[in-house]
Amino acid sequence: MEYTRDIDNRWSFKEADTKEYTHCYHNYPAMMIPQVARTLMDEFCPKGKFELIFDPYAGSGTTLVEASIKGINSVGTDLNPLARLMSRVKTTHYDLDTIENLFSEIQFKIGFYFPSKVQNRNFDRISNYTFWYSEDSLLRLSYLNQLIESLDDYKDFFRLILSEVVRESSFTRNGEFKRFKMSEKQLKLFKPEVFKLFVTKGMRNINGLRQFNAIKRLPECTKICGFNSAIEIPSDIISNSSVDMVVTSPPYGDSHTTVAYGQFSRWANEWFGFENAKNLDSILMGGKKSAKEYFETESIRDILDEIKAKDFKRYQEVTSFLNDYWSSIKNVAKVVRNGGMICYVVGNRTVKGVQIPLDYFTAEMFEKCGFTHKITIVREIPNKRMPSKNSPTNVAGMKASTMSNEYIVIMEKNCD
Repeated sequence: MEYTRDIDNRWSFKEADTKEYTHCYHNYPAMMIPQVARTLMDEFCPKGKFELIFDPYAGSGTTLVEASIKGINSVGTDLNPLARLMSRVKTTHYDLDTIENLFSEIQFKIGFYFPSKVQNRNFDRISNYTFWYSEDSLLRLSYLNQLIESLDDYKDFFRLILSEVVRESSFTRNGEFKRFKMSEKQLKLFKPEVFKLFVTKGMRNINGLRQFNAIKRLPECTKICGFNSAIEIPSDIISNSSVDMVVTSPPYGDSHTTVAYGQFSRWANEWFGFENAKNLDSILMGGKKSAKEYFETESIRDILDEIKAKDFKRYQEVTSFLNDYWSSIKNVAKVVRNGGMICYVVGNRTVKGVQIPLDYFTAEMFEKCGFTHKITIVREIPNKRMPSKNSPTNVAGMKASTMSNEYIVIMEKNCD
């Protein structure tokens, strides 16, 4: 069983500015670029009513920001507290004058910084903090946090700036999503300028806010939620048959073996005392292992059997993810109206040297829920921030190149 793929170089957006508006605010693993979400809304919007977009894997909030720009109501959900913070801040039209004044006040106060001014010196919420930070960095970060916590309605805007600084001031190796410490040689040269980092990123974010606020403000409502779409979609948030369009980029596999969302976000989640900071990867899709398949598939049956024959443990990891993914698809399908569209931007990862066509699986599962496959667009991903190498064998030192294409699965819900 195969589904038509269309290779379209137009969708690579190689020359596009992927950091315009509030999309510049914060890096995040495997971010969907705004041009993809924007073009999907333009070219594949449903016929008739187009008032509500849903993103069941909101991540950094790309879809929600683009919906806001177009004046379309949206709901996004994510289990990662950092992702929810990002989405919330990126879709908020803060008063620019107030933000600039508060930023000036913070800069003024850090100009008179002394370690004795730091009130909170307890860092026990941060795992092994003396291993990951110098004492000087911890005190400076705590001082910034101290200044931010008094800002009431504007606190989250500055928290998101601090979130990046918290990570970049740590002894984490550059370019890593997982928690790997720098070498001794790198540590000797590493002297993070905590306050300078904060100011630089603050100026960047304020410029993004300025662009975002300059857009003609259309009436829209954005809801950021933390429910798990693999378990349920609460009817008091989204009722059945109410969603006009789904635009999303789900994980390509479980966080332990694919993109480590939990490890990447742990710095900020621990710093701010967010829930599940230490065990986030285990509650994301595929986090709980299962050897039983709760789905029936023809499109990737041979693929799963091949992985199972090579390595049963890896087969369990793949199956656990697909079980949760299938459960999420069933729930998402219920809330989409007849004639509504779904656009899933997926990646086909490799396990034990075998590529899993997640685009086929996605199309097949939605077909089981009453959707018709329209097209799958194949796009090159020149700018997507992912590790250039991963370990498909889970053997130390064994590396393979990660995917260089994405597959945009477009489907329409059949009318009764």
